Amino acid sequence: MAEESYLTDDFLRQLINVGEVDILVGLPTHNNAKTIGSIVHAIQSGILRGFARERAVIINADGGSRDGTPELVTGVSIDDVRRASNPFALRTLHSISTKYASSPASEVAFRTILAAAELLRAKACVVMSPESANIEPEWLSKLLRPIYRDGFDLVAPTYRRHKFEGLLMTNLLYPMIRALYGVRIREPYTAEFGFSGRLGSHFLNQNGWNDGSGGAGVELRFTLAALTGGYRICQSFLGEKDHVERRAADLVPTLRQTVGPLFSALESDFPVWSIVAGSHPVPTTGSDQEVLLGPMRVNRKRLRDMFSTGVAEL
Repeated sequence: MAEESYLTDDFLRQLINVGEVDILVGLPTHNNAKTIGSIVHAIQSGILRGFARERAVIINADGGSRDGTPELVTGVSIDDVRRASNPFALRTLHSISTKYASSPASEVAFRTILAAAELLRAKACVVMSPESANIEPEWLSKLLRPIYRDGFDLVAPTYRRHKFEGLLMTNLLYPMIRALYGVRIREPYTAEFGFSGRLGSHFLNQNGWNDGSGGAGVELRFTLAALTGGYRICQSFLGEKDHVERRAADLVPTLRQTVGPLFSALESDFPVWSIVAGSHPVPTTGSDQEVLLGPMRVNRKRLRDMFSTGVAEL
């Protein structure tokens, strides 16, 4: 059983009231009031369409929102969605929320979701990003069904991207993990992914939560744990992913959250990657990638600012 000291008494009482579940949707948030309503509706609709007879729960791990995000998550009525999607759904869909801090930390949010999944004995879990404004109800089935029906342990998404989007992923993370770990997983570090209860429990109990890493790149470390642990991995094509414009100053923490955890893992994972020869694809539903080549406006000032910031701080 996972350590529970970081879970509040109120949250534990809510989990006890839910009981065991088949499907768990983790939703980490921080001041996402503008988008969270439509996202919760899409999640509810996806569960009702694809898992109408399964016991399901939405777990909102909030990093101290001040805009009423948690209340919006738990206050979205499922009745309207039920009438539109599946009026014959038999199971109750629970939605509970907990605040874990006064500031966001992806590691703490993910740890909270993993602990809830273990306590509720969830069979299939999915984490959704509150910033995915274009989320479709079908995403739930695409990320959960390979786990719930086919016995996979990790479902990574693939997206339709422009050639010049996601350059850190396509030019560093993907080729390096392919070369070292021998697995062609296109999105090893993503905000939306599905995982089995057994993989979640393994990572919850084996990961060094207080190792001084500051929680950087926990999603990437989760993927690497699945790779090194011999868990079954597949990919599922979700379609187009909205591009979120980032400030130039965000380049530095982004690099630290990706390159740092990857290089840190190489030492402990040496027994695994040192004997890898070649690489192999993973089972994929839909396209393993779709690259758009149309014209794209480039903000030259932003690129220059990102470069200057990177040189100064890295």
